[in-house]
Amino acid sequence: MDRKTFIQKTVGVMLVGIPAYTLLSCSSSDNGTDTPPPTSQKNCLANGTVSSIGTNHGHSLTVSKTDVESGAQKTYSIQGSSGHDHQVTVTAANFSTLKNNNSISVNSTSGDGHTHSVTVSCA
Repeated sequence: MDRKTFIQKTVGVMLVGIPAYTLLSCSSSDNGTDTPPPTSQKNCLANGTVSSIGTNHGHSLTVSKTDVESGAQKTYSIQGSSGHDHQVTVTAANFSTLKNNNSISVNSTSGDGHTHSVTVSCA
C-alpha cells in the first residue's frame, strides 16, 4: 500500500467510524479490494458423506454418493469392529435432505441394550 492510499483509508476511518483493521487489512491486489478466501462447499452428490456415531465403540457407517443419488430408503448395518450390530435406516426423505447438502440425524436400532445417535453430513 502506498502512502496516498494509507492516508485516504485512515481519513475514511476517522470520518465514518469504520474500524481501522477493516480498511487497513492486507490485500492480494493493488486495487484496494480484498479477495475473500475460498470456501469449501460440501456436496453429498459430488463428494459423498461422512458419518459420526454418538457414544461410539467401534461402529461405522458409510453412505455412498450413489446411495444419495438413488434416494431410495436403505437400511445399513453399523457393526464395524464392534462385537454387536445395530441397524440404521435412512429414509427417502433423509436422502432428499442429503441431496440438498444438509445433514441428517437418525437413531440406530437397539442392540446389546442401547442405541446410537448417527449423524450423516456431506463431505
